[in-house]
Amino acid sequence: MVGTVIITGAAGSLALEAVRQLLSSHPLLTIVGTVRNATKSPQSPQLLQLEEIARQYPSSKLLIKSVDLSSILEVRAFSNEIASLVESNELPPISAIICNAFTWSLDGQQFSKDRLESTFQVNHLSHFLLVLKLLRSMDPETGRVVMLSSEVHDPEHPNPLSKLGAELPSNESLEALVKPGADEAGTEHDMGWRRYANSKLANVMFMQSLNRRLQQNPTFSNITVTAMDPGGLVDSRAHVAQRPAIRVMFRLLALLLPLVKLFTNNIRSSSDSAQDVLALALAPEYTSMSGHFNGRKPQPPARVSNDEGKCEALWQACWNWVAIKDSETCVPKSYP
Repeated sequence: MVGTVIITGAAGSLALEAVRQLLSSHPLLTIVGTVRNATKSPQSPQLLQLEEIARQYPSSKLLIKSVDLSSILEVRAFSNEIASLVESNELPPISAIICNAFTWSLDGQQFSKDRLESTFQVNHLSHFLLVLKLLRSMDPETGRVVMLSSEVHDPEHPNPLSKLGAELPSNESLEALVKPGADEAGTEHDMGWRRYANSKLANVMFMQSLNRRLQQNPTFSNITVTAMDPGGLVDSRAHVAQRPAIRVMFRLLALLLPLVKLFTNNIRSSSDSAQDVLALALAPEYTSMSGHFNGRKPQPPARVSNDEGKCEALWQACWNWVAIKDSETCVPKSYP
């Protein structure tokens, strides 16, 4: 298989495993992995690990690119660079875009370089822009986009780690997603979970809206979009932001994982979830498949994501926030 696979947040726990598996099993693919800063000195242990993985497969192709997803300007510049490389045949057409990068703020609000709420911008808004700008650079017959979901994206399912879950503002108040009011004292942790859950719900709603638009375009109708819940990753370093008791719980679950997997698929290792992500992104059996998945198994998404009116209101708001122009993508702002 010849093509380009883009993975955002390539130094993350799941992504490191995905890169390792891609380089070992798909030597003809070109992997473009984005990290926040590839030139930072001293380099992070995770970036060094990513470079070490690349050295283990010297005949494979891994390009590590600096893209800070908290900057719309950097996302636009990266997207333009990749599109130019594909157009000039310096990169093969994009086979898959895996929107893996994420952040969260469980100890209080954080804001991006663009002065927008950082969880929503990094997890959703920057991926919204990245994908729309690169659609024309994808293989029109087999291209796939994989958004990362989470079980907490569903407002109807209680979040066992927080009192608050997903709850999108009304269509008229969506601005609160990127310019929220201050957290009340004592609610920072739970509001952080709500911000994260809302960003994952937005990922799923984007999947629904983009699939509808692609189906209306004969040239790109074979490109498919999925959203995958990777499960609770027991070995994710993102747990460092969790409360101490939760960090201890995940360490215990990591030790007991072979036994836990006999009873539930909601707890997984980064390696297992990386296999699931790559199956949705590249495996022949998922050709032409779209929708929401838990691992590799189709799973109905939150009911609200089937509300076309809410999906369209969010799409329009995101379109305006990133200031994308009609000429920059192959799908329209308005649907139908």
